[in-house]
This record gives sequence, C-alpha cells and structure tokens, in this order.
Amino acid sequence: MSPSLIKALALATGLGFAGVGLAALAAAGPAMAQDHKNEQLYPLFTYRTGPYAPSFIPFGAGNRDYLTYINEVEGGVDGVKILIQECETAYTIERGIECYERYKNGYDGAPTAAIYPHSSGLDVALTDKARIDKVPIVSPGGGQNIATDGRVFPYQYPLIFDYWSEAQIIVDYIAQKSGGYDKLKGVKIATLYHDSGYGRDTIEPLGILAKKYGFTDIQIPVPHPGEQQQAQWQQIRSAGADWVFLRGWGVMTPVGIKTAARVGFPADRIIGDIWSGSEDDARPAGSAAKGYLAVSVFPPGTDYGIIKTLKEKIVDAGKSDLKDKSKFGTVYYNYGVIEAITFVEALRVGHKKFGNRPLTAEEGRWALENLNIDDKRIAELGAQGLISPLKTSPANHKGETVAAKIIQWDGKSWTTLTDWIKADASLFAETIRAKAAAYAQEKGITPVAQTN
Repeated sequence: MSPSLIKALALATGLGFAGVGLAALAAAGPAMAQDHKNEQLYPLFTYRTGPYAPSFIPFGAGNRDYLTYINEVEGGVDGVKILIQECETAYTIERGIECYERYKNGYDGAPTAAIYPHSSGLDVALTDKARIDKVPIVSPGGGQNIATDGRVFPYQYPLIFDYWSEAQIIVDYIAQKSGGYDKLKGVKIATLYHDSGYGRDTIEPLGILAKKYGFTDIQIPVPHPGEQQQAQWQQIRSAGADWVFLRGWGVMTPVGIKTAARVGFPADRIIGDIWSGSEDDARPAGSAAKGYLAVSVFPPGTDYGIIKTLKEKIVDAGKSDLKDKSKFGTVYYNYGVIEAITFVEALRVGHKKFGNRPLTAEEGRWALENLNIDDKRIAELGAQGLISPLKTSPANHKGETVAAKIIQWDGKSWTTLTDWIKADASLFAETIRAKAAAYAQEKGITPVAQTN
C-alpha cells in the first residue's frame, strides 16, 4: 500500500497513520508471504562496497549468470525457479550476521535450503547459529577444515577445498620442483599471511608438514589490509627463503608481489593462495608479477563448455550481471559459476528424494551431504577441467577428493602449469577428527553420524 493511500485512509477513517499501516500490513501479510512459495530462495551475500568489492563483482556476476541461465534457459531446477535476494555485507561479519538473520527462514514464501556466506570469518561466526537454527552454511574453498567432520558439524560444508589441503598441495608442488619429498629437507618455505583467522589457518598444517618432511617453516604475518610489507619481505630475504606461500586478500597481494620485486625475490618462487590468484591480484603488480604462481581451484578461461554456453545465452543476450565484459572467464567469474553449480546440483539431489519442489533447510542439509558430481555429471554440465569430482557424505562435508591446479601469470593472463593435484585426505584425518572431537566436547555436542 502506497504512503499516499495510507494517508488518505487515515484521514477518512480516523485510525491514524500507525493504525492504517498495521491494518494494511495485516491484510497484505498472508498474500505477500506466499508470493514466492513455489520458488527456491538463494540469498546472495554480496560485498559490492568496501575494500574487497573488486573481487566480488566478477564473482557475483558469474554466480548470478549461471542461476539466470538455469531459470531462463532451463526453466529452473527440475522446473523450480530460483529466487535471488541480494544482501550487502560489505565483507563485515556484523552485516553478514544481519543478512543471515534476515534470510535464514526464507523470504516471502520461498524457503532457504542453504546459505553461502562468502566470507571465512562469517563462516566461523555462524558456526553455533547454524547448528541451533539448523541452517546449512556452505563455503566452497573457504570453510573451516574441522567442519569436514559432518558428525560434529552437520550444518556446515567446506565444499571442494580447504586451507589445510592447500598447504599440502603447495608442499607437494615444491617437492615436485625440488626433485621429490626427500629433497625438501633444508628447503626454506616462508608463509606470508593475512593476519586474520583465514590467514592463520595454515600455520598448524604447515607445522605438521615441516616436521614430516624436514623443510624449514617460516611464518610471517601482515596486518590488514597489507599496504605496507617492506619489513616482512626484508625478513624473508634475510631468512634465505627458497619459496614464499603468499596468503593474501585484496590489496595485500599486488603490494606483496611488487615489494618482493623491490627486494629482489623472484616472482616464480612465490605461490599465491586461492584468494591471491585472480587477474585482479596479478595485473595491478605490473611487470613484477610476470612468472608469479598461484593455487587454482577456480580455473580461469572461456573454453569450458558451460562458460561458452553462458557467453551465448546470457552475456551476448544482454542478460548478464557483468558490466565489465573483460572480467568474463576470469578466476572470480568462474568461481561464481562453480559455486552456483554446487547449489543447483544440491537441489537436484534433493529433488530426487523429496520431489520437484523448493527444499527446506533440513532437506538442503540432506542434499548437501549426498552430493555426487562425478566425471559423467561434470561432462553433462560442460564443466570438464573447470571442476574436479565432488562427492560428500554425512561424515565428510568437504568431499572425498580435494584438488587444485597450479597456474602462472605470463604478464597478461594465467596459464595452467599442472593438472589437478590431489591432496592426501588421510594425512590430516586423525588431527581433524581430534579437533572436531575437542570442539564437540567444549560445546556439549554428541557426535552422531547422520543417517540417510
């Protein structure tokens, strides 16, 4: 009801603005609450503002473009349309929690099956809330490693990748370049990390790996946002580091690459984290970035079948959320597509069990722990080379196979140096179970493997 109509009714009835307003809401409420009852809500947590906006903008476009394709070209997921509702977090935990509270119970009749917070910090902050509210929290590539244990964390899903696996893959690649794991003894690996929960998450696994293989583990923090790193890179040079694992975010990465060049540290001995391996991380560093390496879980490129389809059906058709078309097929755009694929495939799994209708949060939980995006399904999606197989279970919320590629910046774009490098899931399994058990004891949780 418009403000002018409320004003007119208030004058005519004598109820006053508040009375008419409440009466109007009461009358409209039941109808409004059912407007989207046949649709599946997808709360899109955005950060189009703030220091990390350049990372989100292509990511958000890839995310929306895939869902637009599903809705407008495929007619929805098994006929169920997806309702996208954006909520701006500015990449802050406080605003992220507000977005969670706003959409955890659905919107306008459309139920919530899962929430993707798009922030490692927010993922952690929502741990207890998600368990109490029974709302699945999904963080592809950025979740908590201990949340792999679905017996203790039934509502959190660090799908596809995690930072402990990344540490293992980095060491595996350096071992390959050194001539084998036995040649790691005495090699000095410095980790330059964003001084946050995200950045600190590889300290423990690298310590375990250093003890196992004999390399020297050097840990150097960089305060947020990372615009000053001269002292840290001087420390790296003084320590005689052979390799640097750069775990940055936002401006920290290009500043790190340029500072490395100033102190004479070679770019081809720096391996960036998955959040330090986009075009927007390398390009601003100019010529200093040539040869720079990065871990890639979201391979860039436009030759993948689904990316070609999106170009034809969405981008060229004028339906894309992407304003800067030069960002099409970049790391973050493709990341957005990959994440959207996990959401859609979870819905398909859920529909097979519960019927072709919108899923509730509890049904979304079941679907997320029964994902099986195998090679056959990847081919059907046109995503060969874009994603690696993903199979979850009630006890494993990350996926049986965790893998990444190593890519290299040639001065203009990324080239792929390796095929998928698989992490050894058994290497940290005992540690993860112990940490999850300790968390369960602290919170009074009884770990129980969920049944299907």
